[in-house]
Amino acid sequence: MIIDGKKVASEVKEELLNKINSLDKKLKLAVIQVGNNEASTVYVNAKKKLALSMNIDFLLLHYDSISESDLINKIEELNKDDSVTGILVQLPLPNLDSNKIIEKIDPKKDVDGLTSYNLNKRVNGLDAIIPCTTLGILKLFDYYNISLEGKRVVIIGRSRLVGLPTYIELLNRNATVTVCHSKTVNLKDAVKENDIIISATGKKHLVNKDMVKDGAVIIDVGITREDKLYGDVNFEEVKDKCSYITPVPGGVGPMTTIMLINNILKCHNLQQK
Repeated sequence: MIIDGKKVASEVKEELLNKINSLDKKLKLAVIQVGNNEASTVYVNAKKKLALSMNIDFLLLHYDSISESDLINKIEELNKDDSVTGILVQLPLPNLDSNKIIEKIDPKKDVDGLTSYNLNKRVNGLDAIIPCTTLGILKLFDYYNISLEGKRVVIIGRSRLVGLPTYIELLNRNATVTVCHSKTVNLKDAVKENDIIISATGKKHLVNKDMVKDGAVIIDVGITREDKLYGDVNFEEVKDKCSYITPVPGGVGPMTTIMLINNILKCHNLQQK
């Protein structure tokens, strides 16, 4: 079965819009962009369009360049601004220490869920903000009633944005999890006996039919842009071996996008406590 991320995202969007419209307070997302990376501009514009469509105010702070101290001061201003619900720093940050900058965001306004505070809370199974892609993947598992308990899962990619938080969440759901990465020896053997494969590397067709056992569930997070969009998984090769598979595009991507709205609402709720 092909997992339809667009369909699930559309249903989630409607639920979130109803919740947002019932609030007494208007939500606001503040996005910080440094430099003029073309891909970043596309992503920021998409976030703006989505936020406004969900009745959420949008504030863009765009700097051609900025010192670390000035950027930290700006984040601290936003932390103290009660009108700002969530803060997002668009990566990459040219010539700046992105980890240091992100750690300055108030954890209750950290819509990307990237601060150590939120990550550590999830390690301990406590309520906190979960990064958008990871949360989107979990929502897909829930929607399609794909059980994780006791399942053998392999994650290809260990980034703080996807691989690491996904590892934490799958452990919290009692899966047996392996994480593979660029230093993994013999990737094929590490992957092929798993019940669920989650690939998030951005390497076109990294996963082929020889790496997938019959009936496996495949979640393809990776995106490569060439003449068109490609995933990490060779979809045509493996689709007939899987029980479930996400396409690229139309799988995880729409879920990542709508989970940003989910996390803005989550930030609002945390700030009320």
